[in-house]
Amino acid sequence: MGSFVIQGGKQLKGEVIPQGAKNEALQIICATLLTDCEVLIENIPQIRDVLKLIELLADFGVKVNMISDNCYSFQADQVNLDLLNDETFSKKVAQLRGSVMIVGPLLARFRKASIPKPGGDKIGRRRLDTHFLGLEKLGANFHYDPEKFFYHIEGKGLRGCEILLDEASVTGTANVIMAASLAEGKTTLYNAACEPYIQQLCMMLNKMGANISGIGSNLLQIEGVDSLKGCTHRMLPDMIEIGSFIALAAMTRSEITIKDVNYKKLGIIPEVFRKLGVVMEVRQDDLFIPAQDRYEVDTYIDGSILTISDAPWPGFSPDLISVVLVLATQARGSVLIHQKMFESRLFFVDKLIDMGAQIILCDPHRATVIGLDRKYPLKPLEMISPDIRAGVALLIAALSAEGKSIIHNIEQIDRGYQFIDSRLQKIGAEIQRI
Repeated sequence: MGSFVIQGGKQLKGEVIPQGAKNEALQIICATLLTDCEVLIENIPQIRDVLKLIELLADFGVKVNMISDNCYSFQADQVNLDLLNDETFSKKVAQLRGSVMIVGPLLARFRKASIPKPGGDKIGRRRLDTHFLGLEKLGANFHYDPEKFFYHIEGKGLRGCEILLDEASVTGTANVIMAASLAEGKTTLYNAACEPYIQQLCMMLNKMGANISGIGSNLLQIEGVDSLKGCTHRMLPDMIEIGSFIALAAMTRSEITIKDVNYKKLGIIPEVFRKLGVVMEVRQDDLFIPAQDRYEVDTYIDGSILTISDAPWPGFSPDLISVVLVLATQARGSVLIHQKMFESRLFFVDKLIDMGAQIILCDPHRATVIGLDRKYPLKPLEMISPDIRAGVALLIAALSAEGKSIIHNIEQIDRGYQFIDSRLQKIGAEIQRI
C-alpha cells in the first residue's frame, strides 16, 4: 500500500493542465468494441482505472497501440469471447466498475456478453438494473447467477423501441446507446443522462457512422445501422480534476492557472465554487484563480443557509461533493452539503473533524459545515484514503494543514488522478510518494 507524505501550509503557484476525462475515457474505450476498424483516441489519462480497462480489452484480443503517452489506437477485429469464461477476466472486472460498459458493445456486435459484479468505490449501493432493463427492452435475454454474482445476457436480434430509463444513469445510458446503435430500427430513449461525456460518446459514434439525434438533451433518437467504421476522437479535460484544482487553490491561498479547461463544458461547476466565495477569472480557455486570504459563503436571498447538493447533469456533479465539503471548512460562513446519490460518500468527514474542522454529520446524506474563516487552520493527520474523491479531498485538506500529514492507500487516488504528486510538486507542493 502506497502513501503520500505531505508538508502542508505552503502557498502554491503556477500552471496545471487537467488530464483527459476519466469518466469519458471509460465509455469511449468500450465503444471501440463496436467496430472492426481502427479507432484513434487522444487525451487518454494515464490513471489506474483507465489503464486496467485498456489491459482488459487487450486480453479480449483487441489490438492496442500506444502512439504517445496520451494517445492510443484500438482495433477490435479479432475479439476472443472465450475470455468471458476465464477466471482472470472475473478478477480484473471485479476491480473496475467501468468495465460494465463492455456489455452494450459486446451484445450489439456479438449478440452476447457476461460480466461478474464489477468493483469500484465503496460509496453505497450502485445498482445495475438500469443497464440490463434497457438492454432487455431492446430484445436481450438476461440471467443473473446469485451464487457466482455473474450477469449473463444474450440477444440474437436487437430491435429498436421506446425506452424510459428508471434513472438517468450515465453508464446505463452509455450501454443502451451503444447497443441501440447497431440494433434494427429506431430507439427512442427517454430520461437519458446528458452529461458532456455522454454527448462526447454520441458525437464519436456519429463519426463512426451511427445516427443519433437529440444530443445534449435527455431525449435521444437512435436509428440503428448495420455496422460502424473507425474514427479519431479527442476527449474533454476532466471537469472533476478542474474542480479539485479550484478548491486546492482557494484552500492553500494559491495563485493557480488551470489551462485549457473547455469552460463551456463545465456547466454549473464554476458557479458553485463562486457561491463558496472563490474568485476566478476566465482567460480565453484558461481558468485563473488568484491567491485569496479568505472566501465567504453566499446565503440565500432570505438569509438562510446555503445548500449545495448533487444532481444529474446539468446539476452539480456528485464527484465534487467531497471536494466542496473540504473547501467549506475554511470558508467564512456555513453550508449544508447534501449528497443525494450515494449514502456512504460522506463517511470520510470523521478524518476532517480530527483535523479540527467543524462538521455535523446529520445523516448518511447530509453534513453541515461551519466554516472556520481560517482562524483555526486544519491540523495535520495520518489517515487512509477510502475512495477516489474522498482521497483527493483529504489531499487538499493535508496541503492546507500546517505540518506533516500522511495519507495511506493512495492507490485509490491514483485510480482517478494522473501523476498527481509530480504535477503538484511542479507548482510548489511538498509531497512525497513512499
